[in-house]
Amino acid sequence: MSSGERQEEPMNEVKKYRTPDGIPADIVMFTLTRQERKAVTKSLPRFDLKVMLIRRRSWPFAGAWALPGGFSQENESLYETARRELKEETGVDGHHLEYLGVYSKPGRDPRGWIISHAFFALVEEWVLEKRQSADDAQEVGLFTMQEALEELDLAFDHREILEDAYRRIQAQMLQTTIAKQFLPPQFTLGELYQVIQTVVPDFAELNFIRKITSTRSRQGILEEVLDETGKPMLSNQYSQRPAQLYRFTDFTPQLSIYT
Repeated sequence: MSSGERQEEPMNEVKKYRTPDGIPADIVMFTLTRQERKAVTKSLPRFDLKVMLIRRRSWPFAGAWALPGGFSQENESLYETARRELKEETGVDGHHLEYLGVYSKPGRDPRGWIISHAFFALVEEWVLEKRQSADDAQEVGLFTMQEALEELDLAFDHREILEDAYRRIQAQMLQTTIAKQFLPPQFTLGELYQVIQTVVPDFAELNFIRKITSTRSRQGILEEVLDETGKPMLSNQYSQRPAQLYRFTDFTPQLSIYT
């Protein structure tokens, strides 16, 4: 046999290798809910970062809240499983979906040797609210991070998965342009700041507007929105004085700890 040829395993040898009892894709579905404030003066609405959970109907952990997901099929990759489950849960395709990590602690699932691959998705508010108001609404809930992590008894190791996903989205909110997933195509810098602070509550930058528009490392991320004549487009939807509208570009900066 040449070095480039691969010797096939006899069927009786292949059967010696044990495979997991199941490989599910669990998905942390994040959204930002918006609630208009009742105030005399114009102000930005209140945002809350929430996660969608499903109440389990059967063993194991019957009655407990859990992340949505499902088992992978032999004819699909784990990413395809996650994409399929995401569409089945929301009814919409094309959401922001990223791989989070593998969870394989022995005994994590009473049903057997089950290794989970977790993903997180950013989904529009109206999509998850529509899902919550479906026929099986009593089985679906939208919860704040505090409610989900401190008040609910989550199934399996889903608390650990949710904590990891929360840390990941907070890091990305400060290091990437992931905020665009929670904003309209055109927005003010005040709206951008509020989205960042909603996901990262301890974020506080007093000179945010000046830095975001002038610092060299951020140049090219945002651009001013202009009308057909080239004049700046303004909005006073949430402020007494008109504010410049911005939008994200397709530019992705190369970030380094050494620059």
